[in-house]
Order: sequence, then structure tokens, then C-alpha cells
Amino acid sequence: MATLLGVAVGWWCNRSLSPEKAAQVAANLSIVTDAFLRLIKMIVAPLVFASLVSAIARMGGAAEIGRVGLKALVWFVGASIVSLTVGLLMAHGLAPGASLHASGNFVQVPSATASDGGSTLSVAEFMTHLIPRSIIEAMAGNEILQIVVFSLFIGTAAASLKEQSLRFVELIEQLATVMFRVTDYVMKAAPLAIFAALASSICLHGIAIMGTYARFVAGFYLSLGVLWLLLLAALSLIIGKRSLRLLASIRQTVLLAFATSSSEAAYPRLLEQLVAFGIPRRIASFVLPLGYSFNLDGAMMYCTFAILFIAQAYGVELSLVQQITLFGLLMLTTKGLAGVPRAAIAVVAVTLHYFHLPDAGLALVLAVDHVLDMGRSATNIVGNSVAAAVVASWEGQLEAPSEANAS
Repeated sequence: MATLLGVAVGWWCNRSLSPEKAAQVAANLSIVTDAFLRLIKMIVAPLVFASLVSAIARMGGAAEIGRVGLKALVWFVGASIVSLTVGLLMAHGLAPGASLHASGNFVQVPSATASDGGSTLSVAEFMTHLIPRSIIEAMAGNEILQIVVFSLFIGTAAASLKEQSLRFVELIEQLATVMFRVTDYVMKAAPLAIFAALASSICLHGIAIMGTYARFVAGFYLSLGVLWLLLLAALSLIIGKRSLRLLASIRQTVLLAFATSSSEAAYPRLLEQLVAFGIPRRIASFVLPLGYSFNLDGAMMYCTFAILFIAQAYGVELSLVQQITLFGLLMLTTKGLAGVPRAAIAVVAVTLHYFHLPDAGLALVLAVDHVLDMGRSATNIVGNSVAAAVVASWEGQLEAPSEANAS
């Protein structure tokens, strides 16, 4: 509804108002979007810290369970690498944001500001920037890489101390829970921000900009299709023809996640469907919660695709070093954020800051984020289902459906 209303209001203003008045209306609408973006930036640092520390602490405990935990984590890392790589390659190949740069509609910052995000740094300067002088300073500046480094140390130390750090880990998990709720409050304003972002863009640049959005959305869903094919191909190599049967078994859950834009809402039904497919309940009950924290295939691919879209829109070309850094950042910052509504938006926001891309670029993807969130939520379901089936197969415990139902 917010999307349709934003398109309608923006089109009416563009057609009915003079260029001067249209620019004034667009500026007034951008106040709403700017306020939403500031709210996003406000929550990023504590959210990343709390979620990453608690996720690493839990991972340490899970890995000690034995073979199943280790095999699951190996698959999650491999799937994450594939997801991020597909996003990067498809965004480069399709260049969905190039038309915005060509039209000059969104070049709002000096090119030097947008392009100095690390390509000129020496190795020594990069390593110095990597390690925070103060975690307070890093959080105040939303220096995501420094926050990640600090969180890695804290999470690893907490995991190694086991029972001694139990109360600390519980406190951090409580902080993460509070931040998830704060994020939920902030995201309730997302429809208003989407309306303002769309109305402002169309008011200034006309309905033709919808063609660029259509290209972005179509390119993203095409990329998701490629990712699905790769996941199912890998699964077919491991369990054979039953891979298509798995997809058929979870189709209702995938549709539920797509319709509700929430992979968490589909969790109970997904667990039962995986057990009915032949995955032992003890394996499915162990792999799925881990996957919801460490295996967000759709969200990871979206982050790379969206960030390159924004860079293309502003005519910024990220160097190979920057793209490798982006790869590593997203491998870490997407972990543990499964419970956050539209967590990918927060990850994109802080990543833009790190590479000195304009904050206003977030408004470009925010305008169609709900449509994209549906696809990435469904993909998260598929990715975690594949992970559970692979781990069960590696354990030699993937049963026939009749045996699973009997047990």
C-alpha cells in the first residue's frame, strides 16, 4: 500500500506542479526518509555488537557438540561464500543501477567523497584502521569493521570461558533482545519511509524511474533463481533425486515466508516438514536454529546486490580490494541478525558508511525493500532446508519419508 501510494502521489506531483514546487515537495518528503535513516544509524552499532557477540558465543558451544555442529558450520560458510559471490557477479553483470548514474539523477555528493573509501589506503593504514583505539569511538562513528573486530574478540573470549562467562553471555543476549525490539519499533516506520522515498523520487524525476526499480527487482529475483539452482545442484550431488522432493515438501512453507516476508514465522511448520521428509528431528532441531543465525543466504546475496546497485547509481566503482573487504564484512555482519525485521537494511546502511557511499543511497533500495524482502525470506527457508538435508546425509541418517513418519 505504501508503495502504491508513493507512486501515485509522486506521479501526481510531477505532473501537476512546477519544477520548483515539485523540488520543494520532494525536499519536504525527504525529511521523513532522512529521519528514518538516522533511526537506522542510531541502532546499528549496539545491534551489531550484541548480536555478533551472542552469536559467536553460541557458536562456540554448538561446535563442541561434535560432528553435527562442525559439519553444519562448514556448510554455512560454503553457502555464505556462494551467496555473496552470486550477488557480486550478478550485480556486475546486470548493472541495475547504471541507468541512474547515466541520467545524472542521483549524483548528489562529490566524487572524491564517494570514492575514497579505502582504495588509496596502504596495508599499514588499513590495519591501523582495522583495530579500534576505543570501542566507544568506533561505535560513535559507526565504524562497522572496528566494531566487528572488537565483537570477535569478546565473543571468542566468552565462548572459551564457558560457564564462567554464562551470566555475561546472558546479559549480552538480553541486550540483543532489547535491540531487536528497538529495531522492530524503528521498522514500523518503514512503510512511511518507503512512501516518502518513492514519492520524492518520482516527484523529481517522473514515473520513468520505475523502470530502473523494475530492473533492480527483476535482476535481484533472477539472482535468487541462480542461487536456488546452485543450492539444489549441490544438494542433488549429495542426496540425488530427492532434492526436488525436498523442494516440493517445503513449498508451502516457502510460500508462507514469501507472503509474510518472515522466515521466522515459518519455522515451526518447516521443522515438521523436514522431519516428515526424512531428516531426524534431533538433527533438524539442531541445524535450523544455527541456520537462522549463520545461514541467511537470501539476506547475504541481497546485501551485495543492493550495495553495488547504490554504488552504480552514484557512479562509484569499488576497487577489487574494497569488494574483498565488502565480502568479508558481510560474512560477519549478517550473522545473528535473523530475528531483526528487515535486518538487511541495517547492514546495508552501515556498510554504505564504511565505503563512504551517500546515506541517501539507502532510500533508493528502501523504496522497493518490501518486495525484495519477500524473496530473501523465502530463500533463507530454502537455504536452511538444504543445509539440514546435507548435514543429515553427511551423518548417514537421512531416512525415507515412511521411516521418518514411523519414528
